[in-house]
Amino acid sequence: MEQEKYAMYLQILREELVPAMGCTEPIAVAYAGALARTALGRLPHKITLSVSGNIIKNVKSVIVPHTGGRKGLKTAVCAGVVCGDAFKELEVLSEVTEEDLGRLDKYMAEADVTVRQSECKDPFDIQVEADAAYVRILGTHTNVVSLRLWGETILEKPYQEQDGGSLPGREEMNIQDIVAFADSVNMEDVKETISRQIRLNTAIAEEGLSGRYGAGIGRILLRSYGTGVQNRAKAYAAAGSDARMNGCEMPVVINSGSGNQGLTASLPVIIYAREMGASEEKLYRALVLANLVAIHLKSGIGTLSAYCGATSAGAGAGAGIIYLYGGGYHEVAHTVVNTLAINSGMICDGAKSSCAAKIASAVEAGLLGMQMSMHDAEFYGGDGIVVKGVENTIRAVGELAREGMKETDLEILHLMLANEAPAQEKDH
Repeated sequence: MEQEKYAMYLQILREELVPAMGCTEPIAVAYAGALARTALGRLPHKITLSVSGNIIKNVKSVIVPHTGGRKGLKTAVCAGVVCGDAFKELEVLSEVTEEDLGRLDKYMAEADVTVRQSECKDPFDIQVEADAAYVRILGTHTNVVSLRLWGETILEKPYQEQDGGSLPGREEMNIQDIVAFADSVNMEDVKETISRQIRLNTAIAEEGLSGRYGAGIGRILLRSYGTGVQNRAKAYAAAGSDARMNGCEMPVVINSGSGNQGLTASLPVIIYAREMGASEEKLYRALVLANLVAIHLKSGIGTLSAYCGATSAGAGAGAGIIYLYGGGYHEVAHTVVNTLAINSGMICDGAKSSCAAKIASAVEAGLLGMQMSMHDAEFYGGDGIVVKGVENTIRAVGELAREGMKETDLEILHLMLANEAPAQEKDH
């Protein structure tokens, strides 16, 4: 494969497959808070947190990691301000102590903290004003585009608001190149990245199965449907989500900015590889493929939307598994199209316990799409949203999620906030 393309795919993997603690949206809020406090050099007396609707949706119902079960936007930003380490980015709260939690509660009771919805059209927008410090993260979880102190600009990075649009810089990705990259990649170039994903994501899945987290979807799947490889693939992915959505402080290697998508794209492939007795090299190549397919599908949708990203990750898992069975470009392409035809339209109603069940559904769709391909069955152009050619179908689904579901996203947020405090609130 061309060296330029090889370098691009390798860079994408290294950028995307990074460890994060807990749900990534509250962590991104905490990261912004920690940056503001670091710039200011002291605890601020007043904080104004402005976030997009999708950030509200993904933070309101999940536990902020390392905060002893505390939830919500106010907790996230204050935790970052009081006890976050900005240099650790998505592991910003990884070293919080019990003493820190006491200081956090005292600060939250005394500080002037306002939380409101921003007017930005980009679905991923976090702005923190902390006395004289201002921080803005836009587009993705660690993309700091503005940092100011006492009106002086410390950092200002140009960034075009996406208005729910696709992620820039990923336009050249395609399934044929992804398969070629997985076939040819030098193992030494991906060993550290992929081995970390295997180690961390397997560990949190096992914790989710052994502990009591959320609704326990992973355990329920095993108890109800047995330990066959297909069910274990769903159960492990769901159990990882059970744990991370409900307070487990173990790290996850994310995909497309999401721990749940990282779990969904990787764990089914790992489970199938173990069942098949696949070599370590074959597993690594299958995971390279699965992750890049998931990233490719999600890149046309955007970081956050009303479209559940587990669907994209489930398609990636199905593609990775058929690769384990010896599938090439055509088998992978058919698996992706089949999966998107089956499960596209599943909504994202924020991060919470039920994500584990949605992950199980997404993995099931990926496995069915894979089995269809193995049995020479496929959906064709004209079957619903399927368009002739895998890339055309991927683009169609991206448009459906990005444009067609904008009003759905607004209605989901409206329903979620209907019985709660309004989006703009002031706490003292």
